[in-house]
Amino acid sequence: MDHGRNRGTPKMLRTSALRRGLATAAVLAAGVGCTVQPLPGGRAADAKPGSVPLTAATTPAPQPSPSPSSKPPAKPAADTTTAPTPTPTPPRTSTPAPAPTPSRTASRPKTLMANGSESDRVRELQARLQQTGHFSLNPTGYYGSITVTAVSSFQADRGLPATGATDTVTWQRLVAVTRKPTRDELRPPTTRPVAKPDPQCMEGRVMCISKSSRTLTWMIDGKVTSAMDVRFGSQYTPTREGTFLVGWKSRDHVSTLYDTPMPYAMFFSGGQAVHFSADFAARGYEGASHGCVNVRDEKKIASLFAQVRTGDKVVIYW
Repeated sequence: MDHGRNRGTPKMLRTSALRRGLATAAVLAAGVGCTVQPLPGGRAADAKPGSVPLTAATTPAPQPSPSPSSKPPAKPAADTTTAPTPTPTPPRTSTPAPAPTPSRTASRPKTLMANGSESDRVRELQARLQQTGHFSLNPTGYYGSITVTAVSSFQADRGLPATGATDTVTWQRLVAVTRKPTRDELRPPTTRPVAKPDPQCMEGRVMCISKSSRTLTWMIDGKVTSAMDVRFGSQYTPTREGTFLVGWKSRDHVSTLYDTPMPYAMFFSGGQAVHFSADFAARGYEGASHGCVNVRDEKKIASLFAQVRTGDKVVIYW
């Protein structure tokens, strides 16, 4: 038995088969183009440092480093840089641009007097308005609702904004069409122009009372000594009209019918008298009496009470 040869045969067979397998694998690899890809630096993916470099067929050619003295490449003839896209302009809307706000100082004249003002200048304003026919009362120096209405009427007639306040333009227009008021015009005895006296008032000592002008004038022999504002009874308690005589006087009288004070009362027809009225002084012509002749100014009625005698005449007329 040749045991040595039998043991060596399998080993030789295995070696021969291995060589044939490697040859076949090389042929197949070349047929499909399977090559090892280089890593950066020119080594294979599984190569170790210090291994043999790749061949020229698989290793990229190194690029030459630029020389420090070499010139930069020339610029292209045309600038091929892409221009930035222009931002589109938004379309115009139909809404117009707001108009500039005018200056208040330039568009509005300065206000000199207005509702609530009280001064001698207001008194002059009222006297001048009275000359133009826009103010029916006598000057009082107080700028109230009646003065506002008068100023508005004057402004409307002159083509000015009817604000009721007296500005520089209104004042200039008013001064241009009027004259300077006299002292008597500025400070008359009543707030309303005194009416023409009734013929019965032209002789003797008379309290001449006009319902149309709502004034009382104390006259002696046809001359006006003093004047004052008065008001009368309502339509349900009217003040009697005609010629009467002062029957009696009562300094601190109190009404027995209405339980109201009647200071400086001078009775001329039953229970009707000329006297001071605190309600008239406070409310003006918004109220009415119960038939008496109310006087608004307490100082004036006190002076009149001291002058009037029993038997003096009282004339009440329209």
